[in-house]
Amino acid sequence: QVQLVESGGGLVQAGGSLRLSCAASGRTFSSYPLGWFRQAPGKEREFVAAITWTGSTRYADSVKDRFTISRDNAKNSVYLQMNSLKPEDTAVYYCAADYKHPYRNYVPSDSGEYVYWGQGTQVTVSS
Repeated sequence: QVQLVESGGGLVQAGGSLRLSCAASGRTFSSYPLGWFRQAPGKEREFVAAITWTGSTRYADSVKDRFTISRDNAKNSVYLQMNSLKPEDTAVYYCAADYKHPYRNYVPSDSGEYVYWGQGTQVTVSS
């Protein structure tokens, strides 16, 4: 059974930092893109960041220069370092794994490109 388990969410003041982690089990994702998405109340799920198996990255404009995605293939994990947080970053954050395109050099931002999803972790940024 494939599981993606996020951790690291919480309540932080504006300008603060959080580091999200996502640990995968049940399959090895070292050859596949991994991504982070988020969903705020009353809004659709949106792309945040993604990383290929070689470490190429892509970010949403709203988080560029503030968030950093990374991965540790030995731990089958992906991370999201979030700095300079803003109240508009408040959302449930989900990690996602592609399992359709091994060794893909393209960094997908469409949620439909991802097969497996975590349950999400809440991030709340107070003003």
